[in-house]
Amino acid sequence: VAFTIPKINRFLKVYMVKCNYEQSDKLEVVEVNEIMLRPKEVVCKWVDAFNNHDVEEITSLYHENATNHQVTNEPVVGIEAIRAMFTEEFATADMTAIVENIFEDGQWAILEWKDPLGLRGCGFFHIVNGKILFQRGYWDKLSFLKQHNLPIE
Repeated sequence: VAFTIPKINRFLKVYMVKCNYEQSDKLEVVEVNEIMLRPKEVVCKWVDAFNNHDVEEITSLYHENATNHQVTNEPVVGIEAIRAMFTEEFATADMTAIVENIFEDGQWAILEWKDPLGLRGCGFFHIVNGKILFQRGYWDKLSFLKQHNLPIE
């Protein structure tokens, strides 16, 4: 008897595992295929990594040549530059994104968020092959800087 079951590994990647079951109560794994996450699922993982200030996990969600453009700043291009951006940002302020809505349309996911201090914003994520290729974020930088007692540029 052959059957397929979903399985989640410790890194939250979803796989379809095809197994053969024999009378001896042994399962034989005959095929393992990674399932591509939907854009909404990628953004959910992004929020978890962001809220945990996990630079490596959040960076793993981006394409090698991704662009992260928070409109209050210059675009950040390439995975190493994105890693450096999150490393610096997480060291500067204690940031948390509380999800208000996540919408999905084709290869795009839209995140509407707020933070515990009342700041609100939204992000648009273009997901290609389960990775963030382009991200654009809108939020009030002046309010953010004041709330975190950071110097106003």
